[in-house]
Amino acid sequence: MSAKPIPMVRWVLAVVVLVLVFALLLSKSIKPDEPAIETAAAEQAPAAESNDALPSEASTDTLPELDSLQRINLDKAPARRSLDLQHWTTDEGARVYFMQAVELPMLDVQLLFAAGASRDGTLPGLAMVTNGMLNEGIEGMDSGAIAAGFEKLGAQYDNSSHRDMALTGLRTLTAHDKLQPALDLFTRVVSQPSFPADAFERLRNQLQASLQMRLQSPGALGSEAFWAGLYPEHPYGSLPSGEPESLALLTPGILDTFHKEYYTAGNAVIAMVGNIDRAEAERIASRLSRTLPQGPAVAAVAQPDQVTSRHEHVVFNSQQTHILLGQLGISRHDPDYAALYVGNQILGGSGFGSRLMEQIREERGLSYSVSSSLVPMQAAGPFQIGMQTRNDQVELALEVIDATLEEFVSEGPTEAELIRTKRQIMGEFPLSTASNDAIVGQLGMIGFYGLPLNHMQLFLDQVEKLEVEDVRAAFQRHIDPQRRLIVTVGPEPVMAEVNALKDAEATDEVIVPDAPPESAQ
Repeated sequence: MSAKPIPMVRWVLAVVVLVLVFALLLSKSIKPDEPAIETAAAEQAPAAESNDALPSEASTDTLPELDSLQRINLDKAPARRSLDLQHWTTDEGARVYFMQAVELPMLDVQLLFAAGASRDGTLPGLAMVTNGMLNEGIEGMDSGAIAAGFEKLGAQYDNSSHRDMALTGLRTLTAHDKLQPALDLFTRVVSQPSFPADAFERLRNQLQASLQMRLQSPGALGSEAFWAGLYPEHPYGSLPSGEPESLALLTPGILDTFHKEYYTAGNAVIAMVGNIDRAEAERIASRLSRTLPQGPAVAAVAQPDQVTSRHEHVVFNSQQTHILLGQLGISRHDPDYAALYVGNQILGGSGFGSRLMEQIREERGLSYSVSSSLVPMQAAGPFQIGMQTRNDQVELALEVIDATLEEFVSEGPTEAELIRTKRQIMGEFPLSTASNDAIVGQLGMIGFYGLPLNHMQLFLDQVEKLEVEDVRAAFQRHIDPQRRLIVTVGPEPVMAEVNALKDAEATDEVIVPDAPPESAQ
């Protein structure tokens, strides 16, 4: 009986020994100047605070000093990408603009035609419907088969229509088994559309429905009234999506006639950027040019007449009033383009930090947003300021816009504003050449408006050289309060005369849009 407790004693002794060994090891792992309680507290502290306790040696080893931002010279414009732009004209008269880019196995092609809404004549909507119908059918293929054909090749087709121009585009891989079939299909779509009747009726019905939806949009109504008021009796003044009466008169035959007249080789600009050489680019351009309908370039859009100052109001039941204010601006060839572009950025084109945003939103809280835009086109495009505000603040908002614009025209920007904006433009420019898609868009614009091949470099050089007086003088030459159109869209006429026209004879026109159908109310 006396020998039985011995195993129990051994177990107890073993446990005591293990505890002593564990305590010894633990005491060696804790430094004398770092008590265990402080270590635990540090682990529970926020990360930003715990970093303060790290030895400086560890910080320098694991976190090397970041000095790349310090090396940037903010007084010097960022480096510009070197662009080897090339230009030639095909035998059929198409103007070709090309840049080789071997970084990606892709090719971007853009075709531009002087076939926008300014060519609609007496049938508003004709240009947009024609452009929208290009990929709806060709011989042996409907829209579904065309879309499947591009998708199978990994290619992308796009198209759009504007007031000045109509565009079609292709993005494709440059592997031979992808490039040639994609170009074949693209060429047929652009040059040989069949304008199927069923697709035509569907597209026309969609446009008719969109016109009804516009009646519910004060912004759309205001834009329509502004363009119509600024360009009376001029092609820019009609609505690109058409009118119910004009859309009803369109037929596939009329579209085919328009296509044969305006989608011609002589009226085309071909822009290409991608992983092909000059010889391949010439073969592609030549094939596109030969396949298109043959015909000359059409005459440029006529310059619009200046309008007299007036205020038009569109009646719309809403809690806020939309305001559009502006006048004729400049064409794409105006020598003052760089100065006006920079000035517009300072005035209201750059968002937060602009003069209008400061006066309208930050100082008075009249609107969440206000902006200005300068749109140079083939003929003089619009200069426009837009915002929306509470119905009882319309008169004050117009007064502030007028005072801000008058001060800017009179005094120009400050030196600090000019320096900041020039830096912003120079910093943003690399984005316009950062991708093949961006470059082909720039090439298309250069070709369509007949600008110098080095236009982008010339523009930046002009911006860099601008002085405050250059911007002020340009605005004084082009911005005239006697030619200012004001359009408001709200529940009732907001004022008999606007403060901006106090020195001129102003007329107020009240426009009541057609009532929407009952289903839309």
